[in-house]
Amino acid sequence: MKKVLKGAGELLNLYQKLTVKNYTTALILAAGSSTRMGSKTSKQFLEVGGMPVLARTLKAYETCPLIREIVVVTRAQDKELVQDMVDSYDISKCAAIVPGGKDRAESARNGLNAVSIDTRFLAVADGARCLTTPLQIARVCLCAYKNKAASAGYPITDTVKRTGVLGNVKETVERENLWAVQTPQVFALPLYAAATARAEADNFSPTDDNGLIEHMGYGVRLVDCGKENIKITLPEDIRLAEAILAARGEEDEDE
Repeated sequence: MKKVLKGAGELLNLYQKLTVKNYTTALILAAGSSTRMGSKTSKQFLEVGGMPVLARTLKAYETCPLIREIVVVTRAQDKELVQDMVDSYDISKCAAIVPGGKDRAESARNGLNAVSIDTRFLAVADGARCLTTPLQIARVCLCAYKNKAASAGYPITDTVKRTGVLGNVKETVERENLWAVQTPQVFALPLYAAATARAEADNFSPTDDNGLIEHMGYGVRLVDCGKENIKITLPEDIRLAEAILAARGEEDEDE
């Protein structure tokens, strides 16, 4: 019995060291226009399994023990709605809600300016990737603590074709070592801040935050989080997300 208690104490000490030394802030990007959803309501406020998309995302980061605080970037007109959501779903780690910019890069910079001075790692995430689990978040964070940069994703298994502008196949892309990339994307804060400044100076606009790090010549380690970690972009994604939640059942709460 004493041995078990000793082991539990060692785990607690390790956890405390991790959360202090690697203080991690989640930067949730939820300022998109949702044009592809075809709805006047922002996709962040559409419901999946009886809960708004953004609320599900926030609950996952709230529940992950390695996340110490949360900063949400949203459209200026949605700030009050997001604050109401934070209050309604007891998102106690939310430290700030800030307005987004004209594009993802500017929104991320706005969020970066709002993080705590204690922050050592930044977990950048899509607000619409609402099926991410606390376990997945923790796995990517732990990988980033070792490598300074890590991202969720999964190896591609489909055959991939490159086409011309008319859709005619030009070549088959070798799928070995090809990954589809997701969020969270977790970075050591000094590395991310330097990469952001470099991209702004070079007028470089990547499609995701990993691209900022790659532009600096630094490698990002990928963590397999499976295909269920989808992003809500199109109407059919709502139905797919609800099917995934139904299949998870009680497992959704456990993870």
